[in-house]
Amino acid sequence: MRLKSGDPFPELALENIHGRAVAIPDKTSLRVHLQFRRFAGCPICNLHLQTFVKRHEELAGAGVHEVVVFHSPKESLLPYQGSFPFDVIGDPKKTLYQRFGVETSVLAILNPKVRSTIFKANAARDKPKGSAEGGPLGLPADFLVTSEGRLVASHYGTRASDQWSVDDLLGLARK
Repeated sequence: MRLKSGDPFPELALENIHGRAVAIPDKTSLRVHLQFRRFAGCPICNLHLQTFVKRHEELAGAGVHEVVVFHSPKESLLPYQGSFPFDVIGDPKKTLYQRFGVETSVLAILNPKVRSTIFKANAARDKPKGSAEGGPLGLPADFLVTSEGRLVASHYGTRASDQWSVDDLLGLARK
């Protein structure tokens, strides 16, 4: 099932990798940005998420609660994402991925537009090292949900590096 702008967003009661409850929609935030990423050690995902870590205060100031889902177990996520200032969710059975129509594709990493991102990610000094649990062909997805449970916007990526930037998200959150 693929969601689109204006759709009602189903209520989710999740648990982050530190054991804390995470509710979507979140009645205490103006918006929840639900991101679907690949595996814990994905250099592309972690390069992208570092921009969200660096601008976390700006996002929080705009009323955005970040929630990031990976298809890795909690034990694999803690070394890489355990210190992130937002909620990280492990979904090794890909239950949430299936529920929201987040797919896989060979083009996730073979698309020519991914090459430069792969190069930058692999050149990073603090890049994660780990196995591609759940497979390396996952595609990203982004959802912006109001506190009332309405979907403001959604984006289903067509390659591993096709996701909203912080600036994209802030622009959507201001609407």
